[in-house]
Amino acid sequence: MQTFYSHGKLLISAEYAVLDGALALALPTKFGQCLSVESNSENTILWKSISNEGDVWFEAEFTIDATLKISTSNPSDIAVRLVQVLEALQQLNPTLFEADTGYVLTSNLEFPENWGLGSSSTLINNLAQWAQVDAFKLLELTFGGSGFDIACAQQDSGILYQLKVGKPTVKIAEFSPPFIESLFFVHRNQKQNSRDGIASYKTLTADQSLDFSELNSITLELLNCTDLKTFESLIEQHERYISTLIQQPPLKEALFSDYEGAIKSLGAWGGDFFLATGNAESMAYFKSKGFSTVVPYSEMIL
Repeated sequence: MQTFYSHGKLLISAEYAVLDGALALALPTKFGQCLSVESNSENTILWKSISNEGDVWFEAEFTIDATLKISTSNPSDIAVRLVQVLEALQQLNPTLFEADTGYVLTSNLEFPENWGLGSSSTLINNLAQWAQVDAFKLLELTFGGSGFDIACAQQDSGILYQLKVGKPTVKIAEFSPPFIESLFFVHRNQKQNSRDGIASYKTLTADQSLDFSELNSITLELLNCTDLKTFESLIEQHERYISTLIQQPPLKEALFSDYEGAIKSLGAWGGDFFLATGNAESMAYFKSKGFSTVVPYSEMIL
């Protein structure tokens, strides 16, 4: 049996703008996804997805016919999407599926699916490792996006990520400020569909001339910042910048205007986690408002 592992991700800066070449700071998480693969001779692919609580939440059987075409009798959206992913794998590696060969694939997620840490990107990266293909190309053929999440899946430390002429560039970036104990991730109790967020952003910016020099500077300052007050000022600047770009109010202004610390949306605004500065006592503010999932930085980030 073969096993493959990929880390989850959080995008700390340049959300949305990373799609158009802005410099982004991204961090891999301690939570990820594991894929185990066993061979069989049944001309089938038996798929099982297991949640972080150990429950089987999806399973299906896929058939590989004599022409190496993959199909399933399960009409669910997930099964149809998996057929597309498996076909993309076959496109990138034509020798992956052969006659009289099949597989048992079991995927184990380490975090709740609605946390938005990359259930799709970790799966794509694991499948790419198994098939020995380029994970960025597999992402492009399937889910799309900037690819920062694939880069995080492959790394054990923070990264600076940027698309240059459409090609991903990754630079290791050690983000370890002295105020880490003052950083917390709070879940919005809902998952944001990244593809919907991307589509909305693309519509808004279709006719804009985009210059991200200011945003890139903020990203570098965030990476190198050693003072909490300065860091809070920087994330507030970042919030105002993205707010103008996507024409949505900053999260703190919209929902938490009386919170004393700083708040920053992460990834696609509207769901998943946001970053808040403070201490264990001040996190009671969010819990009192029904946001009970609060994860300290040291428990979330590698």
